[in-house]
Amino acid sequence: MFTGRNLHFGDGCRTWLYLFLSFPFVSAEPSLMASASSQPAALSAEQAKVVLAEVIQAFSAPENAVRMDEARDNACNDMGKMLQFVLPVATQIQQEVIKAYGFSCDGEGVLKFARLVKSYEAQDPEIASLSGKLKALFLPPMTLPPHGPAAGGSVAAS
Repeated sequence: MFTGRNLHFGDGCRTWLYLFLSFPFVSAEPSLMASASSQPAALSAEQAKVVLAEVIQAFSAPENAVRMDEARDNACNDMGKMLQFVLPVATQIQQEVIKAYGFSCDGEGVLKFARLVKSYEAQDPEIASLSGKLKALFLPPMTLPPHGPAAGGSVAAS
């Protein structure tokens, strides 16, 4: 469990870490991804679209919007604090929706749902789009620092 402003990880650490590693800007070990994708799908692609849309809609419910705003304010766009404050709230919101579709109402249920969605992303552009929208609801925008000579860097001559 996360406590206070310190990053204190308890039993749910594996859930948060997997969700963090499943984001497109972080690469995971191939062995982790292989074991994650070996789970059988519980929903069809069409059903997954419906559930994703419901999850996205749940984030705009007034009480959930307030919870997410408070968590974002506490996180201050710091990725470590995002894991501490925003991701748990986002996970709870997802749990409330996905439990109606047979997923357990815990971190493991969210992991299974994330694996299922990931398995459909390459096959279905609509699922990939919905998944991107969902991630954008609780991830800060990522900006890359400028690179190369145009950004003031120097290229060494040999």
